[in-house]
Amino acid sequence: MWFRRDLRLSDHTAFAAACKTGRPVIPVVIRDDSINDLGAAPKWRWGLGAAHVAQSLEAKGSRLICRSGDALTVLQALIKDTGAGAVYWSRLYDPQAVVRDTQIKARLKEADIDARSYGGHLMFEPWTTETKTGGFYKVYTPFWRAVKDRDVDVPLPTPGKVPTPETWPGSEDIMDWDLGRDMRRGAEIVRPFVRLGEDAARDRLGYFTDELIAGYDAGRDLPAADRTSNLSENLALGEISPHQCWHAGFAALQEGKAGAETFLKELVWREFAYHLMHHTPHILADNWKPDWDAFPWNTDEDTEEVTAWKQGRTGIQFVDASLREMYVTGRMHNRGRMIVASYLTKHLLTDWRIGQKWFEDCLIDWDPASNAMGWQWSAGSGPDATPYFRVFNPVTQLDKFDKNRAYVSRWIAEGRSNPHEDALDYFDAIPRAWGLSPSDTYPAPIVAADEGRKRALSAYENRDF
Repeated sequence: MWFRRDLRLSDHTAFAAACKTGRPVIPVVIRDDSINDLGAAPKWRWGLGAAHVAQSLEAKGSRLICRSGDALTVLQALIKDTGAGAVYWSRLYDPQAVVRDTQIKARLKEADIDARSYGGHLMFEPWTTETKTGGFYKVYTPFWRAVKDRDVDVPLPTPGKVPTPETWPGSEDIMDWDLGRDMRRGAEIVRPFVRLGEDAARDRLGYFTDELIAGYDAGRDLPAADRTSNLSENLALGEISPHQCWHAGFAALQEGKAGAETFLKELVWREFAYHLMHHTPHILADNWKPDWDAFPWNTDEDTEEVTAWKQGRTGIQFVDASLREMYVTGRMHNRGRMIVASYLTKHLLTDWRIGQKWFEDCLIDWDPASNAMGWQWSAGSGPDATPYFRVFNPVTQLDKFDKNRAYVSRWIAEGRSNPHEDALDYFDAIPRAWGLSPSDTYPAPIVAADEGRKRALSAYENRDF
């Protein structure tokens, strides 16, 4: 049983099927290039999740085998060592994983190994939803209408027993992999904000649907208020399934809780991102709308403006507070993500791929499909995107969603006599090479809100979109 981004034992179709065979089940994780190439934060967080699954398996009398190397080579070696006749796994949908898994399945079947892939990372397989004319959906609202009444599989229970082999194959120690190496001192700062494992994820879901979902419509836009589900971290690593989230949200909808449908729509927004990644995989690296290929983005990530953006020192409070939240917690409020992305791509006229890459390195809830679609949505180059001429004003947005500046006060220390502890932790999380201190003077805006809007509209004016 090859675990990847499905780090749970409950509602796990592949794991349940493996246990149901009655044959010995050997759970495995493989540190191949798909793990080695992850950014600092998601790699560290995946390692924490894998180690937690190992503990969950041990509690059931099983264990997790950890191996490094090319995935096919590792699996072939394990098959030879154990005499296994089958390999099961949960599907992934990014282009690299699809190519790898297709090749592995073919090679294993050539050797008479029963290689099976199962769903579970999504509610609806991307190829099962089509428009009336047979194509894929390019706009979210029709996609939502097409799937909102479909049956979603009822979550499976955790297998009561995990059949074990008489002799276990050798395993590397996951701690020796040092997957948090690139986090450096930031790991110590972010770790208290991590909610690790499926029990914590289910607790999050339960609290959200019991206490917060009724006010989700308005509450989700207030960055100073903890009124979202915060489940992106766990969904990204499969510590909870979208099926579990859907059925909890649907139960809340039936109970008449006002924000439940909006929550369900957000789950389907995630599905939409995967639908697009499956049908148009170029969304991960290229402008989804090719008309944007000629747009004169700044592509230099070492400019003074981009460096200030990365450091959370733009002088625009909403942008800076949001980036600092990411460095301390590993996540960023969704309203903040829109403001941060809009400011980089519109006020600074910088290529969205620079922001996409930065998030890929810094977010513990990094997800390839959602990250790409979110950045292209903000830039205007993507499917169902915000209109390119809509330029968020980060100052008026702050007035609207953080009137009392509670969010800003929590995350920005400069100029305050008694800064919030989280604002100070930012300086302990960031690279020492940045040379920043809470005693620094808070900067003037590198590009003011009104100036950036004019600059963006001027750049768009003569483009043929």
